[in-house]
Amino acid sequence: MNDLDTFRALLAPEGRALLDSLRDYDPGQELAVATRLRRAHAPGLVSAALAQARLRQRAVAKFGAEDAYRMFFTPNGVEQSTRASVAAYRARVFASHGVRGVADLCCGIGGDALALARAGIAVLAVDRDELTAEVARANAAALGLAELIEVRCADVTDVDTSGWDAVFVDPARRGGRGRIFDPEAYSPPLSWAVGAALKAPFAALKIAPGIPHESLPPQAEAEWISDGGDVKEAVLWFGGRAGGDEAGAGRASAEYGTRRAALAPGAVRATLLPAHASLWTAAPLPAPPVGPVGRYLYEPDGAVIRAHLVAEIAAASGGRLIDETIAYVTGDEPYASPFATAYEITDELPFNMKKLKALLREREVGVLTVKKRGSAVEPEELRRKMKLQGRNAATVFLTRVAGAPTMLVGRPVPAP
Repeated sequence: MNDLDTFRALLAPEGRALLDSLRDYDPGQELAVATRLRRAHAPGLVSAALAQARLRQRAVAKFGAEDAYRMFFTPNGVEQSTRASVAAYRARVFASHGVRGVADLCCGIGGDALALARAGIAVLAVDRDELTAEVARANAAALGLAELIEVRCADVTDVDTSGWDAVFVDPARRGGRGRIFDPEAYSPPLSWAVGAALKAPFAALKIAPGIPHESLPPQAEAEWISDGGDVKEAVLWFGGRAGGDEAGAGRASAEYGTRRAALAPGAVRATLLPAHASLWTAAPLPAPPVGPVGRYLYEPDGAVIRAHLVAEIAAASGGRLIDETIAYVTGDEPYASPFATAYEITDELPFNMKKLKALLREREVGVLTVKKRGSAVEPEELRRKMKLQGRNAATVFLTRVAGAPTMLVGRPVPAP
């Protein structure tokens, strides 16, 4: 039995009942569970069900338990799928631009197609792998969205998307040796995806967050998205009211929600979820000045850093960089923003483990948060060497100040 036949067996009543029975199983007891189940079911079906149960447990982090335990997965599908909260945000952006139908190219197991359909958008979901397409089809049915999602097994380069309002392309960015960093080595290549986007009235391309800015096509607005403080992806947006919002061009602007300023070719945007807060500009500011550490330190969100919008944080806070190569902003006055976490700095030390240990002992610090930027020291190694005791908490930053290895000690500033 091949992989496709095995998967189809899971969709049959016996397979579904077997999967339902494994929802809460303990992987540490897999041998005993497998032995018991093989008394009543074919060994191949039991192995497939156990593998699917493990994938569902892993998928809970991305899709939530309610959906994950109804859906079906492949190992690559769990690894490469968009987090549901990010997919839902992007689907709402499509909907806010009046999109009613999307050709989802390289759809994988269907995570983005499901979010689009839940936003009331019809979807043509295309993937060239037969098993992956079958899994996407099963997921649409499992979540009651089959009427809005047509799944097609085909090479995306052969698909005619001219009848669709919009195109979404999620090229494969992993190969046999792991992640692919060259956009032209994506499958399909970024240049092909850009060409497909430019033919559509509206389009979005999912790319790696670490893509060099010089590789960004000038026709697109580039957006970096973080969820809960972790950068999850980058997206290139094409179309809409091309030319941008003249009132916003040339300055930084903060927006909230998914109804936002018109797309501006060449603009960059950092979006933070779940707050739905976006910082964007059509003309990034020059590099901020570098100066001494002030009373406050601001740690920009990772999406802000990836979007090269740290200068906007420095300008808004009236601050400066602590080092020209380090994305920490410092200032003398308090500044509150969803785009940066604020800390009050109490001590600045040259890098010296003994001095830090003595300071933490004097302050009775028993809980230490370690952050690093521009340092090779591992946080766990530092905590182990500090031998912490006490009732107080502190944050230490291992970084560079004006090129010199430095330790900054402080505490988070409570949100207003």
